[in-house]
Amino acid sequence: MSNKIRVIVAGAGGRMGKEVVKLVLQDDALELAAAVDRSPQEQDAGRLAGLPDAGIVVSEDLEEALASSTADVLVDFTTPQSAYRNTALAIKYGVRPVIGTTGFTPEQIAELDKQCLDQGIGGLIAPNFSIGVILMMKFAAQAAKYFPHLEIIEYHGDQKLDAPSGTAIKTAELISEARQELRQGNPQEEETIEGARGGYYNGFRIHSVRLPGVFAQQEVIFGGFGQSLKIRADSYERAGYMPGVKLGIQKVMEYTGMIYGFEHFIE
Repeated sequence: MSNKIRVIVAGAGGRMGKEVVKLVLQDDALELAAAVDRSPQEQDAGRLAGLPDAGIVVSEDLEEALASSTADVLVDFTTPQSAYRNTALAIKYGVRPVIGTTGFTPEQIAELDKQCLDQGIGGLIAPNFSIGVILMMKFAAQAAKYFPHLEIIEYHGDQKLDAPSGTAIKTAELISEARQELRQGNPQEEETIEGARGGYYNGFRIHSVRLPGVFAQQEVIFGGFGQSLKIRADSYERAGYMPGVKLGIQKVMEYTGMIYGFEHFIE
């Protein structure tokens, strides 16, 4: 009997999905149970990811894959519109979800946590799987105790759908746990162009840059009397997220309930 973790990849034809398929096919601790995408065109999952044939044809029906594949984990990098349904379906079939899609509300996360607990399985929703980015978040939360005046600037390509990014929101949440709300800036300031000061969150601002040619960067800028501090993380390619994805796959096999945020695994 194999000790490999059997993985279904949802969104296998997407840019992140292809990287996850590569990860699973090339890692001795993992096994590809199924690959799901909206436009499979009868393609082999390995060939779709740029590898030799894996003997697994990409499917359009996630529920059918969950019901028939005896998988352990679902990895989902699809869209906010489908990720909640996909997550709930995985839990229904006792398959542990590892979700890299953002856009879940606190109420949805609480409901999914209850479903995981009812099934006795673990799950993970992570806005970002980059270990460097997670460390940036944790360092920023620590710095906010001493530098309460700050702003977040995040950069992504011009085709990204959400603004601010899930990573920026998660960073803001972690900072807010370490810092009391402090309304920054001149109380009489006035925007002459709407939105010039960015989005408001717990007293500070979040700015979203969307440009072609940009992959993913984020910096948190802190200001104090006579000094400033910048904490920045840069991601250059999607393969950089895969060590975190593998760790997430392994960790959900060890606990029960839905975890929100990859930072829980980085001490």
